[in-house]
Amino acid sequence: MALSQVKTVALMGLAGYLIEVEVDIADGLPSYALLGLPDAALSESKDRVRSAMANSGQPWPNRKVTVSLSPAWLPKSGSSFDLPIAIALLKASGLFIDPDSEETIFIGELALDGEVRAVRGVLPALVAAKKLGIKRAVIPKPNLAEAHLVDGLELLAINSLGELLEFFINGVNLPPADEIPATARIESSVDLSDIIGQSFARWAMEIAAIGGHHLLLIGPPGTGKTMLAARIPTILPLVNPEEALEITAIQSVAGHLVSGSALNRTPPFIAPHHTTTATAMVGGGSHYIKPGAASLAHRGVLFIDEAPECHPGVLDSLRLPLESGEVTITRALGSVTYPARFMLVLAANPCPCGRYSGKGRACSCTSVQIRRYLQRLSGPLMDRIDIRVFVEPPSRTEMMGAQIGESSKLVRARVLAARARSQTRFANFDWQLNSEIPAKYLRADFRAERNAMAVLHEELEAERLSARGFHKVLRLAWSIADSRSHERPNRSDIESALSLRNSAGQLS
Repeated sequence: MALSQVKTVALMGLAGYLIEVEVDIADGLPSYALLGLPDAALSESKDRVRSAMANSGQPWPNRKVTVSLSPAWLPKSGSSFDLPIAIALLKASGLFIDPDSEETIFIGELALDGEVRAVRGVLPALVAAKKLGIKRAVIPKPNLAEAHLVDGLELLAINSLGELLEFFINGVNLPPADEIPATARIESSVDLSDIIGQSFARWAMEIAAIGGHHLLLIGPPGTGKTMLAARIPTILPLVNPEEALEITAIQSVAGHLVSGSALNRTPPFIAPHHTTTATAMVGGGSHYIKPGAASLAHRGVLFIDEAPECHPGVLDSLRLPLESGEVTITRALGSVTYPARFMLVLAANPCPCGRYSGKGRACSCTSVQIRRYLQRLSGPLMDRIDIRVFVEPPSRTEMMGAQIGESSKLVRARVLAARARSQTRFANFDWQLNSEIPAKYLRADFRAERNAMAVLHEELEAERLSARGFHKVLRLAWSIADSRSHERPNRSDIESALSLRNSAGQLS
């Protein structure tokens, strides 16, 4: 009997667990048993591993083979277990001995010719492995860029199983990896100066960017709602390295990470189609729980155009992530939590025909039809939207004028200055943005001036604001105060915040 053991990592969401791959080759009728809650892709590993070994010049053990993935209670999914199973089989066959096996993990999918292919989730897997005391990782070469983001690990990037065996058995050096830049910002081809007019909507965008507030843009088709939303990332500051690592880990698990790319510090912009499902929006899956659009937009912008046209329940599935900043998905195989702290931007037509503007223009919709159309955005969801802006069509003077609006660079500089003021204020707290101030602190440490608070209390008593809306307006007022260099929100800041929250109120 021959027994061997190697290590790898299994992922549940972004959490990684160290897995011991044990192989026992015993006398008896030739057979292959895979134990430890494998999914369908992992159960098919036998044929991939057999062909890869044969095409790498190594024989398949024609005996009774038992492969155990421990701990057995943890579900395992994906093809990243191919390489560790092959290495464990070769070690059990006595082909080589790895003295550092206790401190080494193996990750990779095997092609039939022995090529080691890229897999998703390498970055969070290596982060978890490092925390668990692993010193060395053998990974597919296409995953090297994301692996380089984890400091303190010796990386062996390989193209094929035969290449790795040459390294272990004959000491042949692996080919050197290409130099990869540490960080990058992907410069956008769009700019805020592309927008004609829309001074109020542009100001609303700037305030939203300062505090991370959610935004609703309502207006007739062709007024520039989508153009405005697409330019929000151009005025946002870079995410910090820790947040960028978290964003990249989510993209890695989802399989959206571009091979060979550096750590991208540009806030993500995710724009799912309005026909998307609730599962695609928040994440899910039967065998492998993938992050949805809400998590892919973490620390960035989630933009949903034609929001009232979304299927019932899709937008309401975002209500909990908007409050908690994370998504927890429970399936039969377990629960997975993904971060989902994003800026939600919704765009909608003002009525079914789209021509309503409040100025008596050619709209064929009745008031009942308009009300029913906008009621597709539920009250609880709307209560979580900080800023609601009606986007008017540009005037003829604006369309014919040659004056160019402010650039994204200029607006971003103001956003950075305002955020610097808020971060100084939050130096001793656990949050960074005005939209994240907990309610209990708004009623104590972060109150507005006395006469400003009186305005809010009047709105609350008149039932024009809910308790949540009260706190939303106060957070919004702090962002306006930061943009105006006010030490504390005054009456003017509160009134401006109320105008931003209610500027589309004519349609409700």
